[in-house]
Formats: sequence, C-alpha cells, structure tokens
Amino acid sequence: MDFKEVTDFINSMIGEANGILWGYILIALLLGLGLYFTIGSKFVQIRHIGEMFRLLGDKNVQSTDKKDQISSLQAFFIGAGTRIGTGNLAGVSIAIALGGPDAIFWMWVVAILGGASAFVESTLAQIYKVKDKVGFKGGPGYYMEKQLGKRWMSAIFAVTVILSFGLTFNAVQSNTIASAFNNSFDLNVWVVGGVITVLTAIVIFGGVKRIATFSSIIVPFMALFYIILALYVMLTNLSLIPDVFALIVKSAFGVEQVVGGGIGAAIMNGVKRGLFSNEAGMGSAPNAAATATVSHPVKQGFIQALGVFFDTLLVCSATAFIILMSSTYSAGLSGDMAGIEIAQAAMSDHFSSWAGMFLAVAIFTFAFSSIIGSYYYGEANLPFISESKGALFVYRVLALGMIVFGAVMQLDIVWGLADLAMALMALTNLIAIGILAPIAFKALDNYMQQRKAGLDPVFYADDIEGLKGVESWPVRGQAKKVDHR
Repeated sequence: MDFKEVTDFINSMIGEANGILWGYILIALLLGLGLYFTIGSKFVQIRHIGEMFRLLGDKNVQSTDKKDQISSLQAFFIGAGTRIGTGNLAGVSIAIALGGPDAIFWMWVVAILGGASAFVESTLAQIYKVKDKVGFKGGPGYYMEKQLGKRWMSAIFAVTVILSFGLTFNAVQSNTIASAFNNSFDLNVWVVGGVITVLTAIVIFGGVKRIATFSSIIVPFMALFYIILALYVMLTNLSLIPDVFALIVKSAFGVEQVVGGGIGAAIMNGVKRGLFSNEAGMGSAPNAAATATVSHPVKQGFIQALGVFFDTLLVCSATAFIILMSSTYSAGLSGDMAGIEIAQAAMSDHFSSWAGMFLAVAIFTFAFSSIIGSYYYGEANLPFISESKGALFVYRVLALGMIVFGAVMQLDIVWGLADLAMALMALTNLIAIGILAPIAFKALDNYMQQRKAGLDPVFYADDIEGLKGVESWPVRGQAKKVDHR
C-alpha cells in the first residue's frame, strides 16, 4: 500500500466519522440549543447590541494587580484572534465550493443563533473562573466540574480541546498559510511550516499576557484592512449586491436545491464552516472570556456574543461577497480550485495580481493569531488531564509538530480531522451549557435589574441561588474586593 492509498484510506475513515456526527446530531444540537438560548434569554444577542458596544470600553473591573489584568477588550481580541482566521477565508471558500452560495445563508443562521450560545457559555465561564498566578482562567471544564460535579466530563472536554484547538485546528491554519504562500510566492511548504513553528514557539513561551498583547495589536488592523477591501469591492459593484443577496437566499430555499438534495450539503457545510469560524457553542471562546477582569459575568457574555457577529456577519460575509462578485466563483464550484486559492483568485479578479499576494500576507496574520489563541485554549485545559511540567512540554512539542504536519499535508485530510475534533468538542460543551443555561439567564436578569436602577452592575456569588464552587466572586459584605473605578 503506497502513501496515496494510505492517505485515501485515512481520509475515507475520517469522512465516515464526520458523516455520522454531522449528519444529524451536531446540526440539530447547534440549531436547536441556539434557538432555546435565544428564546430563554429573550433574544439577548439582538436586544442588547448597543450595550455590547458600550462595554468594549468598560473600566469597572475586579480588583487584581494591574499588571495582571486582562481587560474586557483584550479578552475580546483573544477570542477574535482565534475566530478570525482560516475559517473566514478558506472556510468560506470551501463552504461555497461544496455547498453553493446557500451555505452562506446557513452560516448567517448559525451566527445569529450562535450569538445567544456564545453569551451563555461565556457568562458561565466568568461565573466559575478561578484565580491563577497571572490573573484568571476558566472555561467549560470549570463549570462542568464545579456546578455539575462532573470531573470526568471536564477531562473529556480537555482532551477534545487539545485535539481540536491545540493540534488539528492549528494544522488547518498552517495548511492555509503554506498554501497561500506557495500559490503567491512559490515558497516551499516545508519552509513556510518551519517558519510558522519557530514564530509560534517564541510567542507561546511568553504566557497569556503576551498572547493578549499580541492579539490586541494585530487583530484590529488585519480585520479592518480586510473589511475595507471588501467594502471597496461592494461599493464598486453596487449593482451586483441585490443579485448576490438574492442568489444566497433563493439558493437556500430554492426548489432545485430541495429536489436535488443540495440543501443538505449547503446546511451541513454552512453549519460546519460557520462553527469553525465563530466557535459559538463549541466551548473555546469561554476560555478567553474567563480571563477578563470584569465586574459582572454578563459583561463578558455580551462581549463574546458581539465577537460572533463581528466574525461571521462581517468578516465571513465580506469574503463571500468578494467571491460571489468575481468570475472565479464558477471555478470554485467546478473543483478547479480549492480552499484559499478561491479567495486569492477572487481578490486578484477584483484588484490585480498584487491582491492575491496581499491575501497571502493577510492570511498569515489572520491564521497566525488564531494559532496563538488556539494554543492557549489547549494549555488552559491541560490541568484537567495533568498538571505536570512534563505534560505541558509534551503538549507544546505536539502543538508545534502539528503546525509542520498541517503545512505539508493535503487539504481534505487536515480539514476532515478538524471537523471531527470540532464535533467531539462541541458535543461535550453543548450538553453542559444546555443544562446550565438557566444560570446564565438569571445572571442576565440580575445585570439588567442593576442597569435599570442606574448602576454599573457588580456581581456577588450569592446573587444567584444554588451556585456551587464559585471562587472568584465575593459574597455580600465583601464589597471592598471589587474595584468601582
């Protein structure tokens, strides 16, 4: 059996597993629970958009050493650093190529419902966060163990986080960077993979504070410039915008798609690529949300919900419009191009050859920030498996090794592994937040009561009856622990 036969066999096995998980189970859970969270929170992701933007500049924090504070905005950028990446460029391209333009409609649905999912999981992460040597840490593993009392569930989730974010997702990111640079500059993928690995090693040994600083500097610039280019494309093609919207919506509900079975492929690819992009409900963003030193858990729930909209409704939609307004759209559907190549060709079609090269550089900044944030998610959950320095060293070596693996491996294997790891991770987290959602709803009620009273909300551990294992929030009578600046 030669190498190609081996890779084809591996790819078929991955495809079978993904078919089982994504065929019905994950899609039903993501959309069903997203609807439940939306109704249960009284459409929090829509009603409170103004509050979300206001909180980006929030200064009322828990009192910790200033040098260790991760602001609400910085935590937003750590989350954005992992959200905004390959999923916004190559992921959208793949969704359109495999599912057609109607896949974009289902990405929008996932984002709108996912805003409520992100609110619930990030609010829970804030409630159950714990202090560590550099500030706070937390995430699904903590609310599974503390409130549900399921340490084994936390361990399972930790394994899935490490498999997905720490290993396979970073392989996807490096694969896209290597493909983009090979396509634009004819650089050897082994060389590109080696450079990415060295740069990642330099950053990850600096800790979460360096991760926050790096993300807060690079993410706004890379996202803003990319959106400016997309706006330019739309402004110079205004007459095509109604046609593109109509194409996306009609394709989503068209008779041809229903009769031909294409709607199933569109939903599956739209939901998968939407989840890979915005991570709502997957359980990853709560790890970043927990690091923020806000005065009320709901504040970071709002911030992370805004991050989902920023990622999918802005950045992913920008990529979709760039592709659908270009002549390369049909080439993607025919299979002549794949992944990031479709987006690069579309950019070159709208501008000139320099745009494809620019996108190679842009994808490096997008994907590299995702690699850094993804690595941290894995490290934050490693203690549920082992707290030894040896385990941390092994994890770091494996994470760096997967970056090289992803750079040189074929696209379908890398994305197939990512989909499988993502499915296992999301399944574990969705079960937990489905059970714990009422706590997030009560926290939202508490927050809104204080806002209506003209207060800047502050949370106490005894504000919600029945909370277990809350360590980082004071009880009433310990108000001096909260900084009201």
